[in-house]
Amino acid sequence: MSPFAPLRELSTTQRHTVLASFLGWTLDAFDYFLLTFVIVGVAQEFHVDKAQVTFGLFLTLAARPLGALLFGRLADRYGRRPILMLDVILFSLFELATAFSTSLTMLLVLRFLFGVAMGGEWGIGASLAMESIPPKARGVVSGLLQSGYPCGFFLGALANWLLIDHIGWRGLFVVGAAPALLVLYIRRSVPESEVWQQGREARAKRGLFEAMQGHWKLAIYLMLLMMAFNMFSHGSQDLYHTFEEVGLHLPTGSGAAFMLVAMLNLGALVGGLFFGALSERIGRRRAITLAALLAIPVIPLWTHGGSLLLLALGAFLIQVMVQGAWGVVPTHLNELSPDEVRGTLPGFAYQTGNLLAAVTANAQLWLAQRHGGDLAFAMSLWIAVVAVLLALLAWLGPEAHGVRFGQGARRADG
Repeated sequence: MSPFAPLRELSTTQRHTVLASFLGWTLDAFDYFLLTFVIVGVAQEFHVDKAQVTFGLFLTLAARPLGALLFGRLADRYGRRPILMLDVILFSLFELATAFSTSLTMLLVLRFLFGVAMGGEWGIGASLAMESIPPKARGVVSGLLQSGYPCGFFLGALANWLLIDHIGWRGLFVVGAAPALLVLYIRRSVPESEVWQQGREARAKRGLFEAMQGHWKLAIYLMLLMMAFNMFSHGSQDLYHTFEEVGLHLPTGSGAAFMLVAMLNLGALVGGLFFGALSERIGRRRAITLAALLAIPVIPLWTHGGSLLLLALGAFLIQVMVQGAWGVVPTHLNELSPDEVRGTLPGFAYQTGNLLAAVTANAQLWLAQRHGGDLAFAMSLWIAVVAVLLALLAWLGPEAHGVRFGQGARRADG
């Protein structure tokens, strides 16, 4: 049977829920990555160093755990659907406000607030989708949901390529307000999670600390795991466009620069879907470990390909592995999380991992500066070390492949 067969077996309502969750993460990522494409332009307009603008990425990542905790608790208490709509509206408004920044300080404050709103979307969307589909569909849907992130990256690259010369970096952030329209689709087509509805009365009587009793060790492990995951993805993505400009001398908005980013994101889509579906057969931990370790031999092609064709192949393959590992994350975290805190724990662990990994871009710039400005060396070393760390953390951790939601039954494999 095809690993994608479970998608065809979903009901119309389930498909709407999965699509809404996918689009939410796609548009969230689109808004996040717009800043990574205009670091040079923003630095020039405000007459500051690129590293000062890059600090905006750190602030966004650092704010995301606050949003995950805030919106996650609201989603556990009041439902996934209404809080997801609120969250989408807020991150769209903060994205729009960024376009009207009058100083770097104002821009950085708005990126922090955007990070708070962005931090809530992934956990709520993933829990809503995972609670609404059959267990056998989780692997492939997990890969599909996580593929929303590279889709957002691709849309950001496409918008930058087509529009930057016409509307400037401020205009890109105006375009970034479009995700607010997703709320209309969610309101019309997506129902509340039945698993949440079943336990709403019991959940309303329990606070976070009571619900987490006996699960703190798991929570700490998940935060460390997601730190490695975020160091893996952000280390391969956030400075890639800067690497194109500085290391490969490709001007922003050029067709060659866009083609490389397009190949990178095509690889991410393939990897997320393939390894997400594969995890249904070989298990979550094995799929993550395999993808992480396979990234290491691809690194030379990715940063030192020697020609545009080889660099494109390297960009494609590195993201097959990076986002292949990531494709397992939505189902892995949701399966490991107790019913009572599924709206909070996966997103909070994810975004706390983001906080712990928020220095990634700055650390890579620091490494590059100490090696003659060689960003290719810094990115390569970073990914190699992190790939090993991620593989070890995934392999040594727990697994709950196929656990039933809403039944109070917990099963851990290995």
